[in-house]
Amino acid sequence: MRKTLLITGASAGIGAATARLAAERGYDLALNYRSDHAGASAVTEAAQAAGAQVVLCQGDVAEPDDIARIYAQVDEAFPRLDGLVNNAGIVDMTAKVTNLTHDRLRRMFDINVIGAILVAKEAVLRMQAHGNGGSIVNISSAAARLGSANQYVDYAASKAAIDIFTKGLSDEVAADNIRVNAIRPGLIETDIHAKGGEPGRAKRLSHMVPMKRTGSAQEVADAVLYLLSDQASYVTGTCLDVSGGR
Repeated sequence: MRKTLLITGASAGIGAATARLAAERGYDLALNYRSDHAGASAVTEAAQAAGAQVVLCQGDVAEPDDIARIYAQVDEAFPRLDGLVNNAGIVDMTAKVTNLTHDRLRRMFDINVIGAILVAKEAVLRMQAHGNGGSIVNISSAAARLGSANQYVDYAASKAAIDIFTKGLSDEVAADNIRVNAIRPGLIETDIHAKGGEPGRAKRLSHMVPMKRTGSAQEVADAVLYLLSDQASYVTGTCLDVSGGR
């Protein structure tokens, strides 16, 4: 039987690459997106071509009612949930802490932290109910270690919260055979840099990476699929850096 995987923020970047690879590896998919229906539809077509059953779940993870609707669609489409890739997240325009606003901070933490926690909560409830365990992979960032001074300290702080949430939740649910890990991507070539006002940021900073290059969404997806898989059956509470050594 094919396993079922929910991926939030699946319309582009790391989420989209993970969806395509998961379909090739034998997962059926619930793909969440907030506003990029065209991107989500393209990912759906690719996943279906690889043999996956796919349900599209529109919703903003910052909104509890939307999370409830997403999971209602998952429950209707699939008999159980085996995995979650907690990927939905945002960055904002580069700014120093002295220029941050309450509205910006609320939006950042509503999506990157509170939304991620509530999405994981619902996944755990379903995994506990069917009794077969499961795997959750939270998408953090190397920024959680580096701080992103003069750029995105708020984003870095939100991802640091994800790191410790990963450890805490993993300890709570380990006895239920539910594994919880995180990936900390480094400078990855995705559209998130353009959304922060610096489309060339990854390449501009690549000289700071020991490997002297940027990474790809595919390389992150490979790591995600490893943590989801039985090959990582004794791995939980871990943050795996995919950052070229940075």
